[in-house]
Amino acid sequence: MPKNENVFSSAIARGAAWRRRAASRLVHRSWRWLQRAGAVTAERPGTLRFGRIGEGTRLAFPLGTIFGEPWIHLGNHCVIGEQVTLAAGMMPGADLGPDPVLRLGNGVVLGRGSHVVASAPVVFGDDVFCGPYVYVTSDNHSYDDTTRPIGKQWPRTAPVEIGSGSWLGSGCVILPGARLGRNVVVAAGSVVRGEVPDFAVVAGAPARVVRRWQPDAGWQPPLRTPAPIPIPEGITPEQLLALGELEDPDPAGA
Repeated sequence: MPKNENVFSSAIARGAAWRRRAASRLVHRSWRWLQRAGAVTAERPGTLRFGRIGEGTRLAFPLGTIFGEPWIHLGNHCVIGEQVTLAAGMMPGADLGPDPVLRLGNGVVLGRGSHVVASAPVVFGDDVFCGPYVYVTSDNHSYDDTTRPIGKQWPRTAPVEIGSGSWLGSGCVILPGARLGRNVVVAAGSVVRGEVPDFAVVAGAPARVVRRWQPDAGWQPPLRTPAPIPIPEGITPEQLLALGELEDPDPAGA
């Protein structure tokens, strides 16, 4: 191939690469704009009309399925991840009465892809953190009538309560009638039913208590790792970053 044709081909390749990079930057910038514009807050609720949406609460875009929002009350400074379902009632348009059905306390975090489905009251306390793909429901299928498909039988419902300060691990399921105490840890993939006491760790399907804090003996069985050093009161994020830099040794030995 003549030399000038090599130069021409190289210029075409560079042009094509530049166009791909430019298109990629445009797509990512547009998506970030959509995420900001599509997020739901108290100031920008869009078409949703929640019974309450607190100050600082944000539902990330893209939204999941949301209906029955007049019976959904969201506390202050909640973080609702992408594709999270919040449903009050069995279907859109149902009249669920004068009281809220699904209530999130202040500072609740629902991870990406989580589902909260409430026909009977479902209540999250304050500062409940959920990993991705958590499923919390007050409804369960019935299978009593062997002559009808299970999906066409009216479900059983029971209230659910999740105590303040709890952590729900990724992919866990909280079944109707569950009552979790304060600061409960639910291991990833667990299926929880019934009552769980305060300051307990549960794991398994069905979940059982595998560790619990007792006032006279501490954690039983004992924790396998030492407790982290608590963050001093009043310390700022900037001070924490500076402290981390001081504690991180220079790999170059400077």
